[in-house]
Amino acid sequence: MGIPKPVHRLTPQDYYALERAAEFKSEYYDGEMLAMAGGSTRHSLVKIQLCGELLVKLKAKGRGCLPCDNDQRIKITATGLRTYPDASVFCGRMEYDEEDDQKETAINPTALFEVLSDSTEAYDRGTKAEHYRKIASLRAYALLSQNGPHIELYERQSDGSWKLTEASGLDSSLEIQSLDIQLSLAAIYDQVEFPLPALKLVK
Repeated sequence: MGIPKPVHRLTPQDYYALERAAEFKSEYYDGEMLAMAGGSTRHSLVKIQLCGELLVKLKAKGRGCLPCDNDQRIKITATGLRTYPDASVFCGRMEYDEEDDQKETAINPTALFEVLSDSTEAYDRGTKAEHYRKIASLRAYALLSQNGPHIELYERQSDGSWKLTEASGLDSSLEIQSLDIQLSLAAIYDQVEFPLPALKLVK
């Protein structure tokens, strides 16, 4: 049996330097870079229209909350995960990871949004959501389907628990109490062509 080679673990500074020069985005956790999966046309449309809806509704409120798309990297301070949510909202001054000398990695989102993909849905619902819930500033996170007009919203309650609210259908809207806004599913899913339902065998 050969002697196993030691695994070289990247420091956060290594990751940031490599990520700035990289063509594609990667997450970082426990010394390793993890390439992020590509998206579909539906995923892209839902994401960009979500960001537009957030921008319009937050500007109208005038509370100084800033929406960002998936170019904004965040760090979960409690776990060390660096990742790129599909959309995020920051209410108040943005704070940054002290290990990122370029101040490009925020640590205090108020709300996070993920558009679910077939390849990443289990991760977004499970491990990634567990990381998100450890963000002290986070008040809400939402999971959006790309296969139909449906959003699941989790909002932190005063006792620290998380309450689930769902909205389905193009005639529905979703209230995010922590941001004091309502999102229109018709606006978010405008012109999105949903996949046909799978055919069932007739017996």
